[in-house]
Amino acid sequence: MFSTRVVPVGSSTLQFREEQLTGLRCRISPDRTRRNLDDPVTYTDNNTGCPFCPPEVFDATPVFPGGNRILVGESVTFPNLYPFATYHTVTVITSEHAVNRFSRRQLLDAFHAQYQSLEGQEGYASINWNYLPSAGASLSHPHLQGMVDPVPTRIAELYMNATEEYYTRQGHLYQEDWILHERDTPRFLFGEEICWMAHAVPLGEREVRAHLPVTTLGEFEPYIDLFVDGVMKIIGMYRQLGTHAFNLAVFFGNHTRKLGFKATCSMISRINPNTQSLSDSAFMERLHLEPVILTLPEELGTWYRNQK
Repeated sequence: MFSTRVVPVGSSTLQFREEQLTGLRCRISPDRTRRNLDDPVTYTDNNTGCPFCPPEVFDATPVFPGGNRILVGESVTFPNLYPFATYHTVTVITSEHAVNRFSRRQLLDAFHAQYQSLEGQEGYASINWNYLPSAGASLSHPHLQGMVDPVPTRIAELYMNATEEYYTRQGHLYQEDWILHERDTPRFLFGEEICWMAHAVPLGEREVRAHLPVTTLGEFEPYIDLFVDGVMKIIGMYRQLGTHAFNLAVFFGNHTRKLGFKATCSMISRINPNTQSLSDSAFMERLHLEPVILTLPEELGTWYRNQK
């Protein structure tokens, strides 16, 4: 499933990992945790000028062609005013500007609203979340973003092509083989219908992958409740480990191309917001597309199980 090359560096070791399916690579350097980059996070209630706070959210945001927004619980969903996808929606998760702890109801409503906003659109859908500015959120007020394009994004396309080739060659699904392989490793976290695990070749710090038993967005609705339960567990784990910011993306296939691919969620923790403009992404991540990771996936899985 993946290869590891261990190289001695000074008094420690550096791991070079490569995913056999896609050729994606990362470097894991546990010693770099000694830099202690994460400051304690501070939440601010300063919502001056925030277009996502009520009542401004109903004046400053656009509406769908029928003149409406999607309202589910606290959440408010509307077209993205500055889209970077063919079809792009935003779901404001809560009426509160700064949220330290999300309730299950808040996340359920928000993901159901995202589903409603994307359902029926032709193309390849994804549901995404940048939480806090250090994870790329342009507005601190928590919100999801949904996108649909006629072609999948590069990482989704890579997995769709590779899993299709794997299915043609092996005669069974790669994700099913991956789950069977990972269940007996230290990287497995939890789940039956939706399996969550620390990804063996992480593309971000503490990356966790969830493999869903569906392919398309249209099949997602019955699993939203179970999916949200898993997301809340991972957010809780990140909080216990001291990081609050994170990114989330769920990639869906298309009904015209279902061979070999199952929808996948990826979550990575990010550095907490800070006043020094420190970032956890640099030239290796952005220019070399080969991220430098601090946490061994096996240690993350062991840590999670030991909390029970």
